Amino acid sequence: MSAFTDDMTQLPVKLLFAREPRVDKFDQQILALLRADARLPVSQIAREINLSRSAVSERIRQLEQSGVISGYHAQVAVPGEAAIKVYLELFYQGGRCEHYVELMRVYPEVRRCSGISGETDMLVYIEAPSMLRFSEVRGEIENFPGMQKVKTHMVVKDWVF
Repeated sequence: MSAFTDDMTQLPVKLLFAREPRVDKFDQQILALLRADARLPVSQIAREINLSRSAVSERIRQLEQSGVISGYHAQVAVPGEAAIKVYLELFYQGGRCEHYVELMRVYPEVRRCSGISGETDMLVYIEAPSMLRFSEVRGEIENFPGMQKVKTHMVVKDWVF
């Protein structure tokens, strides 16, 4: 007798398939509101999207369980810091990105260095407490050996998603 007999076809079989979480227009509205203010009360969300509080609570629970919402985080602003946000485009001759990254590690205002494609050799993101301090850091970067040109792009407004 084979291991797969006709008798075995009588056993109940439940197949589980991994599914992508479904996010409809109401879920998208809930997510947009929570992105803007994660502490928004369920009652206010319900009013804004015209659903009941229980429906909104259930949708939030499902979004959390499915991993669409992975947590709630505080954005902490340190008083007096990051008054100036700037991207610098660096153009240099000879040398490697890693060399310039090491030179910039001494500046706590330098938050990120990115090697990018195109004419620009590196993109540097700086957050400085004042224009004076930014100017000092930029001046020192400009004087790095092999630095040909530094272009400054001031951040006027950020959109956080």
